[in-house]
Amino acid sequence: MLQRISLNVMTLNVESPRVYTAQGVPISVTGIAQVKVQGQYEEMLLAACEQFLGKSESEVQEVALETLEGHQRAIMGSMSVEEIYKDRKKFNQNVFEVASSDLINMGITVLSYTLKDIHDDEGYLDALGMARTAEVKRDARIGEAEATRDSQIKEAIAEEERMAAKYINDTEIAKAQRDFELKKATYDMEVQAKKAEAELAYELQAAKTRQKIKEEQMQIKVIERAQEILIQEQEIQRREKELQATIKQPADSEKFKLEKLAEAARNKTMLEAEAEAEAIRVKGEAEAYAVEAKARAEALIMQQKAEAQKEYKEAAMLEMFLETLPKVAAEVAAPLSQAKKLTMVSTGTSEIGAAKLTGEVMEIITRMPNMVKTLTGVDITKGISDSQSSKAAWASPSSQR
Repeated sequence: MLQRISLNVMTLNVESPRVYTAQGVPISVTGIAQVKVQGQYEEMLLAACEQFLGKSESEVQEVALETLEGHQRAIMGSMSVEEIYKDRKKFNQNVFEVASSDLINMGITVLSYTLKDIHDDEGYLDALGMARTAEVKRDARIGEAEATRDSQIKEAIAEEERMAAKYINDTEIAKAQRDFELKKATYDMEVQAKKAEAELAYELQAAKTRQKIKEEQMQIKVIERAQEILIQEQEIQRREKELQATIKQPADSEKFKLEKLAEAARNKTMLEAEAEAEAIRVKGEAEAYAVEAKARAEALIMQQKAEAQKEYKEAAMLEMFLETLPKVAAEVAAPLSQAKKLTMVSTGTSEIGAAKLTGEVMEIITRMPNMVKTLTGVDITKGISDSQSSKAAWASPSSQR
């Protein structure tokens, strides 16, 4: 059975609608490819016979078309819209090389591939065109502005050259006029010099006369000024004396007065402190006197008890005195504990602080034996010394024997 395979060139319309590019923009591409079964090389022909023998030309075209379309979509997905749009040659080359490597194994040769059309439904390509159009318009405006600038520069240069020529002409005219004026001024100066010499001779003589008059006037003013200075010096001396009498002496008096007032205030403070201390002492003595009166009354009661009880004699009174003595000390010190403020004044030889207060209290306590002796006739100090002597006698060796 005889089978035939076509070696004719087949033109394929490769369409890839809405394929997403590397940037994710969907575009549609249409390419035109020419392919044929390669009959020149035996190996490729055998491969083609193996793949397509028994199939019609349309079936061979469909296989080649699907292969090209798949590779076209793959290349579209690896490139951006700008690359496909601006560098079509690169896109054609990529599709051609990739598709040829697969179709050659089927015995089919890709003769050519060309990108026919590229478009999108999102307006992306239109936007690129608008941007390019804007760039072209911008470049046109820039070119127009540069041309206008160059024209204005040339006009300015021409105007500058015109003005320079005008200035040169005006300068020549001014020079000629200057020369004329200089010569005329020279003639006029000679005439004026002669007139000025005559006038200056007169003015010089008049100036000399005025100078002599001014010198005499200045001499008079110097004498008058010397008199004024002398009068001012006398006035200054008079004012200094007046100042001495009216300000300095009263100021010294005021200073002396303030010093005396300060000293009086300091003495007042010391006297107030001494008076406060004296008041405290008097108050203490008064309270001590009250305690003394109380003790006197209690001693009187004790004396009556002693007379009533013959055995209640000096020893019992001494014992009661010693029991009462701490109470007396507490009563004496009680006013001091109620005082909110104490001011101590020292003469420099006496005690100060708590020692001074303690001494005052102890002084009042030491007066108690004399008051007891005065009131009761009992010498407490003698009783204490006799008691101590008796204890010493009992404690001696002779008494022990």
